[in-house]
This record gives sequence, C-alpha cells and structure tokens, in this order.
Amino acid sequence: MSEDPSFSDLGTSRAVVNALAEQGIDKPFAIQAKVIADVLAGRDVLARSPTGSGKTLAFGVPLVDRIAADAARPAALILAPTRELAIQIVDELRPIARARALRISSVYGGVGLVKQGKEAATSHIIVATPGRLEDQLSRRAFTLDHVQVLILDEADRMLDMGFKPAVDRIVGLCRRPRRQTLFFSATLDGAAGQAARTYTSRPVEHEHGPEQRRANAQIEHRFVETAHEHRVSALVEQLNAPKRELTLVFVRTKRGADRLVTRLAGNGIKAVAMHGDKSQRQRERALSQFENWEVDVLVATDVAARGIDVSGISHVINFDPPEDSDTYVHRVGRTGRAGAQGIGITLLSPDQRHDIVRLAGDLGIPHQLGGSSVAAPAASKPATSRPRRRPAEGGSGSGRPRANRPARRR
Repeated sequence: MSEDPSFSDLGTSRAVVNALAEQGIDKPFAIQAKVIADVLAGRDVLARSPTGSGKTLAFGVPLVDRIAADAARPAALILAPTRELAIQIVDELRPIARARALRISSVYGGVGLVKQGKEAATSHIIVATPGRLEDQLSRRAFTLDHVQVLILDEADRMLDMGFKPAVDRIVGLCRRPRRQTLFFSATLDGAAGQAARTYTSRPVEHEHGPEQRRANAQIEHRFVETAHEHRVSALVEQLNAPKRELTLVFVRTKRGADRLVTRLAGNGIKAVAMHGDKSQRQRERALSQFENWEVDVLVATDVAARGIDVSGISHVINFDPPEDSDTYVHRVGRTGRAGAQGIGITLLSPDQRHDIVRLAGDLGIPHQLGGSSVAAPAASKPATSRPRRRPAEGGSGSGRPRANRPARRR
C-alpha cells in the first residue's frame, strides 16, 4: 500500500468511494487511513482521536460496507453524548449509507417518541444519545438483538456527562455473539480506557493527533487580562477585530449565555445562545444560523457545544476561563482544523492569572499575558454594527449559501 492510500486502497467499496467523491472527498485523513482497514476486517478498535480529525468517516465509511441491505434491523448502533453530535453524524453518513441502500436515523430527546421509534425500527443504522435510546427500548420500539457493530463516539465525554450506567446497560443489550465494537475517544486513559477495554475484545489501538493535553500548533493562543467589570467591553473589542469570521464564545452557565447575548446586542453585535435549557428546535435553529453565517457569533456552554463541528470558525473566545486544561483543549480545538489557522482567546481577571499561567504551562503555551485596551466603562458604548463576513467564494446577502459550504470532515 502506498504512503498515502486512497479509500479504494483501504478496501472501501466502489459505491462508497463514488459517494465520497460526489462530496469532494477523495483522500482519507490520517485517522481514516489508520482505522478503516481494521474495521473492514471485523476487528474491534480503540481510537484516540480529537474532535475535528475526521473520525466520523473513519468509522462511518467502513461501517456502511460492513452492513448488508438485507440485514435484520437495526444492525448498527452509534452512541453519541449529545443531540447535536447525533444530528451531525447522521447528516454526514446519510449520503454514503444511501449509496449502499442503507437507512440511517437518529434517536435523541426533544422530539416525539412514537414517530422517532418507528423510523429507528426500520433503519439499518441508529445514531442515539443514551438516555433517549433507553426510553425507546423501554417502550419496546425496537431491540438491539441484531446489532452487529456498536460504535461509541466521543466516549470520554459521554462518561464525563454521567452516562456510564446507561452505556453499560446498552452495551449489555447488544448480545450478538460476535459484536464488533469501535471506541473513539479523545483519551484512552483513566475511566475511559478502562471502559474501552471492558467493552471490546482483543482490540487494535490507534492514536492520532497531538499528545493529550497539548495545544494544536495551528492555533494562536492569546490570554487577555481585564477587570471583571470590563469583560464585556473586552469581548466586544475582540469581536470587532479585523479578519474575524465565525466565532464561538464559551461561558460557564446557561443564564450567563443568555445575558451575554443581550449585552452584545446592546453593543451592536448580533449573537445567538445555545445551552441545555433551550428546546431542541431552538438549539437546531441557533446552530443553523451559525453554520449558514446568518449570525457569526455563537455563545455556548460546554455541554451544549459538545459535538459542534462547523467549518470556518476563526476564533474561539473563552469569556469564562475553562476549569482545566482538558476543557481548554476541547473548547479551543474547534478552530485551527484541517490545516487552517485559528485563534483562541481567553479573558481573565487579575485573580485568575496564577491558574491561567499553570494551564498554559500544562499545554506548552507561552506564558505571556496581554492586557485589554479597555480601561473604563465608557469603552463599552455600543459599537457600529459590523457587516457579516462571508467567505471568499461569495454568497448572497442571506448568508453563506449551503451549496458553497465546504464538506465537513470528522
């Protein structure tokens, strides 16, 4: 096999290769090149790979070739920690599943149980969050008796969110004698590693990306010290910077997200919030506005942002500093993807200096801390509304045309 194998070299079927080509995808990412052949061979796989590395296609491409169109349904189950990630997985895999005459559907909270259950029961592949999946199983909408391939995506986050008891029960229900299990996680240490080895049998291990707790070299990391009462003004200053495109702003609380959107509006900056108290329809609407460049600032909590994979994020701003270095990596890692340059900015108050210096040291980031030019409340007067940026390939005033968006790769 060549140093840079094609999907065909890895054993992918012609139907799937053609479906990928129609989306402009003709060369595997590194994690895909590592994993696909082992999955096609039927091996269990443990893969350490960060969000945005191409992992969805790493398991999705071989998965659709492993499942026959006449297989008892559901034949494959993908567990994901959040509704947003489940939706994105389905969107990304549907074209290649269709090429193999396979149906794929999602199971997550916030929508009607009955219709969702009927669709899942007739699907070859189900992408589900643990809680809603157990709801459907308790209704006997379908069973997991025929699951041939079980995939846990962002497994470490799923465990961090308290889903381990549910995941244990779900794995126990996939009783097929030779179940293939794929475990994808940002870390294979600690509880995640223990769970991975419990769920799998003689797995092949693959690692891709920088060492855990190291920062992406494609990202410029900035730390801006400002008094607590001037943080909004400092954020506005960053959002009015030239050459900014889509920007993800992290806050600690749901209430803080809504309050910040209101305060940004008072400074002439339109933003939308995304957090757990929003309805599913509201969350999908906010993400759609952001993806389509109708709004170029998304304010989110950590839980709500898990699974977001949007092209064109140039800046990630920590309005509230992360609690630890792992959270910092997960947040800021949503920019600087696929070789693009990104900027991660953390706003901190003077009393947070020590913690941020320590975090920067853990991640190998230079310790220089800059100050905001915002020195007084007067600087927070409403800014002139900046025109929404559109990508160089153009687009109408309604935002970035969906047809012109680059294909998302996970």
